[in-house]
Amino acid sequence: MKLPEVPYADGIGKRGQLQFYGLDHNLGAGDGGLWDMQNLTSDYYPVLSTRAKRKIYKNLVNPGGLFAWDALAWVEGTAFYYGGVKKGDVTAGEKRFAAIGAYIIILPDKKCYNTVSGEFGSLESTWSGNSLTFTNGKLYEEAAEANTIQCSGVAWSDYFKAGDAVTIAGCTKHTENNKTPVIREIDGDKMYFYENVFKLDGDNGTTEYTETGNLTVRRTVPDLEYLCENENRLWGCDGRTIYASKLGDPFNWNVFEGLETDSYAVDTGSAGDFTGCVSFLGYPVFFKEDHIYKVYGSIPSNFEVMGSATLGVAKGSGGSLAIAGERLLYLSNSGVMIYSGGIPQSLHDAFGMTRLRGGRAGSDGLKYYLSAQDESGEWKLYVYDTRKGMWHIEDKTHATHFCRHQGNTYFLTAEGEIALTGNILDAPEGCTDEDDFTWFAETGDFTEKGSSQSTSYDGVKKSIAKLWVRIEVAAGAEAKVLMQFDSDGKWVQAGQTLKPERKRSYYLPIVPRRADHYRIRIEGKGECRVYSMNREYYAGSELKSTRGPQ
Repeated sequence: MKLPEVPYADGIGKRGQLQFYGLDHNLGAGDGGLWDMQNLTSDYYPVLSTRAKRKIYKNLVNPGGLFAWDALAWVEGTAFYYGGVKKGDVTAGEKRFAAIGAYIIILPDKKCYNTVSGEFGSLESTWSGNSLTFTNGKLYEEAAEANTIQCSGVAWSDYFKAGDAVTIAGCTKHTENNKTPVIREIDGDKMYFYENVFKLDGDNGTTEYTETGNLTVRRTVPDLEYLCENENRLWGCDGRTIYASKLGDPFNWNVFEGLETDSYAVDTGSAGDFTGCVSFLGYPVFFKEDHIYKVYGSIPSNFEVMGSATLGVAKGSGGSLAIAGERLLYLSNSGVMIYSGGIPQSLHDAFGMTRLRGGRAGSDGLKYYLSAQDESGEWKLYVYDTRKGMWHIEDKTHATHFCRHQGNTYFLTAEGEIALTGNILDAPEGCTDEDDFTWFAETGDFTEKGSSQSTSYDGVKKSIAKLWVRIEVAAGAEAKVLMQFDSDGKWVQAGQTLKPERKRSYYLPIVPRRADHYRIRIEGKGECRVYSMNREYYAGSELKSTRGPQ
């Protein structure tokens, strides 16, 4: 009969854990770090705590986007809603939004909604016909030559306004009239431009003539992939070009008159397409996968684009740009980065070798919420606390849009749920509480030191003898503690399932088992907080310590 070994006094070790850090998905994760987790928060650090319940605001069918200005706006199917009321029609599909003044801009449809007048319309406008007369006219009540186009029966004010830059196309008799001049005045069926802007008939070019054929007059907007507002201009980009709208006018992107209010456009010389843009610290900032461009200056004549070759936004993660803790965070090809205007720094150490893609993000001002997909294709919602410098994983939410409205953070999921998350203040009437959710916290490997004289892991196998957990379980909730030895994939429950009771410590009996290393997993359902965890173990003999379970 083999008798159990009796541990010597100096072979007994005790370890206590009073601080529970955030995610540490690294093989060498230290005490307090968590290898994996679900539905936890940093709000009560150093206590290990479940996150607050969300509020469900609305469920959409065929969701297309979410935005907030003076009220919440969203796209459901082919309808655009503002303040819960349908305001106009758009195409189906995912949308990108920006706002300037009273206007909400909707891409890629190039639609806009005026939150003051209630008017819904298009940024672009087109007239087409088969006859257009070029003639003399007036300008500011004075006679002017070769500055007018006229089309009988057309009310030009239904299409354009003074100050618009319009592109005239289809002229065949005088092709030099195919140009983009700026409208100065509109009077019924006549539009007036600067004098001598057109070529007319006659020896001196002042005789009226009419063009026929397929003619168009258009106010156009570039096909922008990304959009933001900065200093009363809309800024955007397509593949290689940066654009800015006319000052205070989101309808005009082709006004180039040498004035402070002009539009602006510039090409960049680096390879690759733009992957995102944002207004940060008073500057429009544009990203490629391996470049960051910042536009300095206050007027088009002194705009200057300065670029740096550094980690930018990953392709498909333009929606991951968000400001938290007065710094800009985003997902790059090398993980999450934090940017203060200089060289971006990595925040990805906690993820170990995990690669993320397709990031969409939002912020509550201090926390950064990132919904991203890992290598296996699984979506998760990651939260970074800028004050405490820790990552936590909430759940498998696939969020497509985030916004901030009346002090609360909202997100829209791919399934169509609009929810409020975080520290919710005065939720809108009609919101419902999220159901109780499951949660867990899994530690990294505990190896312990073999004796009181050891200062680090020494290869000696140990037996964990006792485990205490100080925990608070809310009404209707439950929790349990499990252990896994030598990475065998089997979780063994320690002690009983913990039910609602006042804050207290539980002694959890464990059948002693020698192991090279072990992990602890605390899991449950409903609101719980873990204040401390203590474990007692003893070491075996080095001579009898062999590989594998014993």
